[in-house]
Amino acid sequence: MNSFTSAFSTKIQDYLTFRRALGFSNDHEKHLKRFDLFCTEQFPNETILTREIVCGWFNDEIAQGRHCYENKASAIRLFAQYLGEGAYILPTEYVPKPPQFTPHILTTNELTRLFYEIDMSNNKNDPFLTDTMRVLFRLLYCCGLRPGEGRRIKISDIDFVSGEIFIQKSKRNKDRIVVASTEMNRLLKEYHLRRIAITTDHDTFFIHTSGVPLKEYEINAYMRNCWRAANPNVDRKALPQVRPYDLRHLFASTVLQNWIDDGRDLYAMLPYLRAYMGHERFEDTAYYIHLLPDRLLASPGVDWDHIDSVGLKEDIWQH
Repeated sequence: MNSFTSAFSTKIQDYLTFRRALGFSNDHEKHLKRFDLFCTEQFPNETILTREIVCGWFNDEIAQGRHCYENKASAIRLFAQYLGEGAYILPTEYVPKPPQFTPHILTTNELTRLFYEIDMSNNKNDPFLTDTMRVLFRLLYCCGLRPGEGRRIKISDIDFVSGEIFIQKSKRNKDRIVVASTEMNRLLKEYHLRRIAITTDHDTFFIHTSGVPLKEYEINAYMRNCWRAANPNVDRKALPQVRPYDLRHLFASTVLQNWIDDGRDLYAMLPYLRAYMGHERFEDTAYYIHLLPDRLLASPGVDWDHIDSVGLKEDIWQH
């Protein structure tokens, strides 16, 4: 059933079907629903994607304080490219890039306090949630996963003998395999036994007591509440923002610190970290070096000229 109502409704639906056929997710659908509603209200009879329509919708989203501007711009730009000749394509420079968020790299003490609150948190309406979150957050940290990768893992993706976890169609639709440590694999196996006692109706690994899979906003809220509980004497305005994604940052930083402590050549080792974390570009992995403490940045194990020159070359090739 077509849920779109504007004069572009059929073309939007065809575009989304086309994206699915190519293996892409439906992440553009929610933005195009907003666009469709705008067109229904403001341009009900227009069938040509004009500059007035595109910029009008985009400016309306900004005026109403909605977010994800870059994602919206990408959605409408690719839709225009799909329509072809005559459709207005939003310039790539139209949307100013927001200031880059600098992740908070947790100290050992902060990480210990955070996991204590994750383990102690109790939801009377959802008693299995604590079990789920304590294993999920440890997996994000121990294997350096993106939160969405961890949330979408299926039981069939995990080899409980070898500890191998198949990460399907992650960023840019790429697959990869990560290996959990012996201790992490033990936690996965124990959680699996408790999880299948709740339901075997579907394959999603991390679930609620009701058997329903987790949603992204629930993971974010859980982390935020536990982080605040771990720092009761710190004013919320002064408390650094910590997100589930920062556990991935911490994983990368910890690996790099260990390599430096071991006297490894980071330039030679970064490709291994790049493959494990599923980065497409060298510079995405090298980014984590810049987050290391000053004492480590001065280490002879960091060959800045080598790293920055390769990052520059890759950036040129990517464009």
